Amino acid sequence: MKNKNRISILVMVVYMTACGPQKNVINKDKNESESVIYLNENTYLLTETANDKTYGYEKSNPIKVGGVNENSGPRNERRFLNALLGPNGEEVKYYRDGSCCAFKTPNGIIDNYGMLDKYRISWKGNKDTLDIFINMYDKENLKIPMGLTAKKK
Repeated sequence: MKNKNRISILVMVVYMTACGPQKNVINKDKNESESVIYLNENTYLLTETANDKTYGYEKSNPIKVGGVNENSGPRNERRFLNALLGPNGEEVKYYRDGSCCAFKTPNGIIDNYGMLDKYRISWKGNKDTLDIFINMYDKENLKIPMGLTAKKK
């Protein structure tokens, strides 16, 4: 009976350690001046709106979520997209519309090249969808694209 109780306590301690509260810091690398934090495992906390109207909307200025070297690139893309809301706080729907736009990067998988992922986002009351371009090879401080808002704590 004593061994059963000890095992139960040990299992509970291991579970609480492994599944306890997540730290807020996800990653930080040489291209980031701030740590990336998140609301939960699947959603970043975005607090700053981009000053540049091309941020995320143009192939030449994609959102750099990084993660390809840690096998979390697609997950980081979804973490970013899950944080977005429409201009008036509307829930956003998105889908991946494919890859495009090969570019040179030291983090590329094949011959130092990467591909951007293109997502289409929409929300209730919006007639059109927006294209968002995301780079999962490189990282930088994440911002809210102009015209959109983000979930809060």
